Amino acid sequence: MSQDWIAFAKQLRSIAQTGQTYTTNKYELERYQQLEALTNQMFAVLSDAPIEKVENFFIPDAGYATPKVDVRGAVFVDNRVLLVREIKDGRWTLPGGWADVNEGPSSCVLREILEESGRHASNPRLAMLKDRSLHPYTPVSPDHLYKLFYVCDFEGGEFVPNNETDAADFFAIDELPPLSEGRTLAEDIHQCRAFLEAGASGSYSD
Repeated sequence: MSQDWIAFAKQLRSIAQTGQTYTTNKYELERYQQLEALTNQMFAVLSDAPIEKVENFFIPDAGYATPKVDVRGAVFVDNRVLLVREIKDGRWTLPGGWADVNEGPSSCVLREILEESGRHASNPRLAMLKDRSLHPYTPVSPDHLYKLFYVCDFEGGEFVPNNETDAADFFAIDELPPLSEGRTLAEDIHQCRAFLEAGASGSYSD
C-alpha cells in the first residue's frame, strides 16, 4: 500500500513541477507551488522524516518533469568486479553517478570509473537499462530514475582519494561486501557478468 502512495506522490510532484514551468497565470503558479509543498509533506509522512530533511533530499529541478539518468560501470578481472566504497554510507557500489549534460553516457561512465576508483576502463557496452522504481533498490527515491549499466574493459590504474569514495577494490562476485543498495544490487553485478560471459551486444530492459 505504501508503494502506491509513493507513486501517487511522485506523480503529483511531477504535475506540480511541470505546471510551474508552463503556466503564465500567477494564481495557477501559486497553486502548483502549494501542490509541490503538499507532496513534500506526503513524503515526510511516508518516510517518517522531518519535512526539512525531505525538502533537502530532492535534487533541484525545474522544467518538464522527466526521469533522471544514473550510469554505472561494471569492470571485471577474472571472476572479480571493481567496486568503490561510498563516503556517504560506507557501503560498496559499482562506480558511477548522474549522467551529465553535453556528455554521452558511455563516456560519462568511463569518467566516473576513473574519478571514483582511479582505474582506467575502455570499450563500454550497454548491458542493462533499468527503471529503478521496478526493482528493490533502497531507500525508495522520490525521483523517477533510469539506471544504465555498462560492462567495460580494465586498463589499469590505482585508487586515488576523492570527495565521493574512500576505497576501491576488486571482489569475487560470490563474496560481495555490503552494497549501497540505493545504487547497486547484487543482481545488477550478476546480470552484468552474465552479459559479459554471453558476449552479448544487446541489452536487458527494465
